[in-house]
Amino acid sequence: MNSLKKLRSNLKMMWDYRELLWNLAHREINQRYKQSVLGYAWVILVPLAQLIVMNFLFSIVLRIPSQGIPFIIFLAVALLPWNFFANSLSSSVNSLVSNSSLITKIYFPREILVYSTIIAKMVDFLFSCIALVIFFLVYKTTLTLTLFWVPLIFVIQIIFTTGLSLILAALNLFYRDIQYLLNLVVMLWMYLTPVMYPVEIVPEKYRFIFSLNPMSVIINAYRQTILGGGEPNYFSLTVAFITSSVIFAVSFYLFKKMEGEFADYV
Repeated sequence: MNSLKKLRSNLKMMWDYRELLWNLAHREINQRYKQSVLGYAWVILVPLAQLIVMNFLFSIVLRIPSQGIPFIIFLAVALLPWNFFANSLSSSVNSLVSNSSLITKIYFPREILVYSTIIAKMVDFLFSCIALVIFFLVYKTTLTLTLFWVPLIFVIQIIFTTGLSLILAALNLFYRDIQYLLNLVVMLWMYLTPVMYPVEIVPEKYRFIFSLNPMSVIINAYRQTILGGGEPNYFSLTVAFITSSVIFAVSFYLFKKMEGEFADYV
């Protein structure tokens, strides 16, 4: 009960600090492309170039099957959400360290620094989806009403991403090795998630690994609802939601427990 009370109290506090949250997110978005000629076009150009190169490598050179769907669309539906996840973690892990001056000077809920980073990456993700829309139009992809499952899947991904981001940001403040270890873990994690290949090509005896990976379930759910025209696996998605919620609750609790020491380590 105490944890629920703290969470409700924190949500109210987040609403009270909503202007600070938005200003921090807006600052991060603006600073990234402040002196860039192309500006926010890079948010679209980078994933677009990534998709074109990976499409050539995996569909033409390695001939990875894509279940009868143009491979570049098959890839984009998974790669763009994965990039949002990976970029959110890599930016959030340093969100407390890079805002040390704010932590030591004024009081506010420190998790706002993590949340604002994720919001900024969410904006990037939404813009990057323009590349996917372009491919839908080029290949005349038919979409069905199962597309309405996507917001729910995205919410589960946000819960999971935010939970991991909170604990990683807090731990990185005490142990700076976390940011370097994270790069390695995310790289390996990507290969263990069916982003560049369908899970069906994995031998049956190894598929249990993917059922233990929330991002694998989330990626498969995106593909099933957007490209497969069907509903996601209810059991797998429920497990992913429960797992994500538990990770968020535990991470939030540990973050708040360590918050009082943040100023001593920045």
